Amino acid sequence: MNSVYDIVIIGGGPIGLACGLEAKRAGMNYIILEKGCLVNSLYNYPSNMTFFSTSERIEIGGVPFVSNNVKPTRPEALEYYRRIAVSNHLKIKLQERVTTIVQKKEHYEIQTPAGNYISHRIIIATGFYDIPVLMDVPGENLPKVTHYYKEPHFYALQRVLVVGAQNSAVDAALETWRKGAQVTMVIREEQIGKRVKYWVKPDVENRIRENSIKAYFSSRVLEIREKQVDIDTSEGIVTIDNDYVIAMTGYKPDFAFLRQAGVELSPDEILAPNYNKETMETNQKNIYLAGVVCGGMNTHLWFIENSRDHAVKIIAHILGKNQ
Repeated sequence: MNSVYDIVIIGGGPIGLACGLEAKRAGMNYIILEKGCLVNSLYNYPSNMTFFSTSERIEIGGVPFVSNNVKPTRPEALEYYRRIAVSNHLKIKLQERVTTIVQKKEHYEIQTPAGNYISHRIIIATGFYDIPVLMDVPGENLPKVTHYYKEPHFYALQRVLVVGAQNSAVDAALETWRKGAQVTMVIREEQIGKRVKYWVKPDVENRIRENSIKAYFSSRVLEIREKQVDIDTSEGIVTIDNDYVIAMTGYKPDFAFLRQAGVELSPDEILAPNYNKETMETNQKNIYLAGVVCGGMNTHLWFIENSRDHAVKIIAHILGKNQ
């Protein structure tokens, strides 16, 4: 392969696409490399998900996003970003995972199973949705345990344990309960997450209050077995009967990949990448970050709506270097 590019963009999510749009408008030779399908993370979101943001706040490249309601749904977002990619003839390679970045004297070699790419610059826009934060408890690797939730019908009439109290956990709990599942929630904190969508939070709190959904606050899972789960609660260890566990415990960026690329991470538990907030360039010359990967373990800091301008900052900085 050995094509030479001005920019290789790693990640074909909304922010990766935004970087591709800006690179194309600047007349740069670029390629987007995506390990999965187009906007892979959004594809893996729950089927019935509604965005917290309004449609205009997740637009990219100045292209209008018109949705049926104020807050768009996952299918609407998938169609919007697909149309962005197709109508702008963005250069994208799908199902092609970047495995290694090798620094050469004047460029980088980006290695994938399909071949190698040579580029003067790299934008890492890989998000954080691919690596779950594990509970590290016995039984977490059982087939009945998942860290991703798609849709509720599969769990109808089953005994379901949902771990977590943020948006994804609350959606899973409410949707499976409404399909007839017997739902229990295990929540580390003393209450439902403060960032839960404002129109959903009262719903789950009312379901818990009326005991339609059983919730153990200030609790954690101790062990998962084929038909039971042990829970460490404020009143002692409780064992419940269980068929499936939906562990919505969060996700994290691929820190090993960042380190391999030479990007420095903070020494604390946040593992925040080292980058210039004005230019988005990392400590590694000509390697840039864009999107939620910038937050390290603080995955709630960056969203589509507040990281869209990363693409503009990066391309402006590159153009300024070239002048």
